[in-house]
Amino acid sequence: MFIIPDKGQIVKAIQLLHRPGDVVELRILNTGKTGTVAGYYNDFEKLADAALNLSGRAPAIYATLNPVNPALLARSSNKYAVNVKITTSDQDITRRTWLPIDFDPVRPSGVSSTEAEHEAALKRAQQVRAWLREQGWSEPIYADSGNGAHLLYPIELLNDDASRDHVKSCLEVLDGLFSDEKVQVDTTTFNAARIWKMYGTLACKGESTTDRPHRLAQILEIPEVLGS
Repeated sequence: MFIIPDKGQIVKAIQLLHRPGDVVELRILNTGKTGTVAGYYNDFEKLADAALNLSGRAPAIYATLNPVNPALLARSSNKYAVNVKITTSDQDITRRTWLPIDFDPVRPSGVSSTEAEHEAALKRAQQVRAWLREQGWSEPIYADSGNGAHLLYPIELLNDDASRDHVKSCLEVLDGLFSDEKVQVDTTTFNAARIWKMYGTLACKGESTTDRPHRLAQILEIPEVLGS
């Protein structure tokens, strides 16, 4: 089945996750001869067009979640380049605005999830959201990564060691409580320069088959009040 990327959702997600004037790095890995494809954008319309154009040409389209030092625009301003060797480091992030939680169904590497695996990850995210709500956390963005599930909690933290350790500890607690042989909470998403699936673009690991299809990454629920 041929799936068309959704520019409307791409634009909506960019505007939701990033503030006007923020600099965002677009990054695509595993593109073959063109290596890593990347560019820096503060023009969100051009960022959306680039993501739309590249969707389906690689296993996934990613972007930084936290705002990037504006000086990095000079690397490739509002356009992408191929065979990029230097990308955003943790030191290039100006502040932390999101705590990202990734629920990945256990499966062989390099392939898309089955419907059962996909659904298990979505349900696990719902369970964690309910548990965190009971702990007094605010409501997150709930999203489909294409193969698993995401929760995105808005935060406002400095980009320093204390913030990194705090986010890392949160993920480790959730991993200990909710990971099992079917779904894993990714404990590696604590770094400030974390790249994240761009919603509205295709998740294309491996070949799209009847039991392991390619899917659209998409936002499923946005709380009425989104705040840290």
